[in-house]
Amino acid sequence: MKILISNDDGYLAPGINALAAALAPIADIVVVAPDSNRSGASNSLSLDRPLSVQQAANGFYFVNGTPTDCVHVALTGVLDYRPDLVVSGINNGPNMGDDTLYSGTVAAATEGYLFGIPAIAFSQGAFGWDYIEDAARHARDIIVQYMAALPAPYLLNVNIPNLPYEQLRTPVATRLGRRHQAEPVIRAHDPRGKEIFWIGPPGATKDAGEGTDFHACASGRTSITPLQIDLTHKTQLDVLAKALA
Repeated sequence: MKILISNDDGYLAPGINALAAALAPIADIVVVAPDSNRSGASNSLSLDRPLSVQQAANGFYFVNGTPTDCVHVALTGVLDYRPDLVVSGINNGPNMGDDTLYSGTVAAATEGYLFGIPAIAFSQGAFGWDYIEDAARHARDIIVQYMAALPAPYLLNVNIPNLPYEQLRTPVATRLGRRHQAEPVIRAHDPRGKEIFWIGPPGATKDAGEGTDFHACASGRTSITPLQIDLTHKTQLDVLAKALA
């Protein structure tokens, strides 16, 4: 199996290094990741400047762009073959509910999926890198044990609790939860007295009931959510068509 690995925390992040180490024994891996942290980049492509690809001493490739840039460049310019799987992560912290729309981790996997390649985004349920090697081992188990059963291509969002490997139970299939609207921006001033704004915290969970990714991780279970790209609001489409008739 050939696996392309990327992330949004950058090629030096503990999560991608742990994931690469865990997957190397079962696959031919290539890592193409951002040169620095690009969290929250979502599905953005850099169209206003050229991109450069460099190789680190450990063999990882790093790009001065977004997670989507990395996977796009890898699939269309760096690799001379088509990988069997695109894997993103392991992210430092969760990507659940509405957060998936902003996530660079999910975006990297999405780019692989848009090329018709099975793709999985892996994140930890809490920030801090606790038990990251255990999470990487668990991610490998998921790939080996379950993924062949799914029709390809698929796009999966996986959140793994920060727990020792022995405490990580069988994953559960979940839907995305929902959050309340985000908290207000945080006002501050730069050293010259100019007003600046920091994006505020995400909103509290609104739908975190049983069956959601929020509920699974809070219960100590790994959450696997299948995602799709079609954003069409089909019910409103019918209403709109009638209004325009």
